[in-house]
Amino acid sequence: MSGDFSSANGEAGGEAPKGYTQDQVDAVKRVKQCKDYYEILGVNREASDEDLKKAYRKLALKFHPDKNHAPGATEAFKAIGNAYAVLSNPEKRKQYDQFGDEKLNPARHGHSHSDFHRGFEADISPEDLFNMFFGGGFPSSNVHVYSNGRMRYTYHQRQDRREHQGDGGLGLFVQLMPILILIIVSALSQMMVSSPPYSLSQRPSVGHIHRRVTEHLKVSYYVSENFADEYTGTNLKNVERSVEDDYIANLRNNCWKEKQQKEGLLYRARYFGDSDLYQRAQKMGTPSCSRLSDVQASLHG
Repeated sequence: MSGDFSSANGEAGGEAPKGYTQDQVDAVKRVKQCKDYYEILGVNREASDEDLKKAYRKLALKFHPDKNHAPGATEAFKAIGNAYAVLSNPEKRKQYDQFGDEKLNPARHGHSHSDFHRGFEADISPEDLFNMFFGGGFPSSNVHVYSNGRMRYTYHQRQDRREHQGDGGLGLFVQLMPILILIIVSALSQMMVSSPPYSLSQRPSVGHIHRRVTEHLKVSYYVSENFADEYTGTNLKNVERSVEDDYIANLRNNCWKEKQQKEGLLYRARYFGDSDLYQRAQKMGTPSCSRLSDVQASLHG
């Protein structure tokens, strides 16, 4: 059995240093040395969605910072989540297979693998992905959320804090530049693209407060006061078709999340031998999936 190690420095405020094993140190090194996302997950390039899920579940539990306190475990956990989020998305996987990480980020040529392939990032944070699979983090999770163009999660580790110390004003400006550009581009995009005349929920800020129901699927949506005067006949049918398309897309997305959460809880319960968690997972419903089945039956009935 591997020996236990203690972190070199305890946390401020009297927190006891957390131990880790040599196996955990070696596992972090393995992830750090990986050349691509497939190698991080330990799968081949022909891996199916189910292969990716199995690999992610195993590694996510193994590297979660509340379970693995070895140096670099947090970054390894992020790399694993990023790898799965990219490869499980057909479009992102296609782009990744076609261009690779280096071609998309030429500035990274010559760098070591210590950045864990951050260049080709996913649209979901590693912690959100973990929660989606396993229904929440570990009981002692210490997570802080920062806005940096997307949700970014960091953990209470002295090493993470030291990495952010010593940044000057110029460094801060450089870090904020992408955010400023994103804000400007988003503002210009909103000015150029007209907003839809409806919302699936009340939005007083844009005047969508009057409830209507689509004729076919009976989906509720909200419009402005002048909607009935501006949209009639074919135009109204087109709007309601868009409403129902958006509604179905939301159901599909929520159904996927519900299935992932239930499946993840079952896996977690089996992994830890938690019978109470297993029973709770078995009873967990998937209301969006049920509603989606009803809608699909109506469409094809």
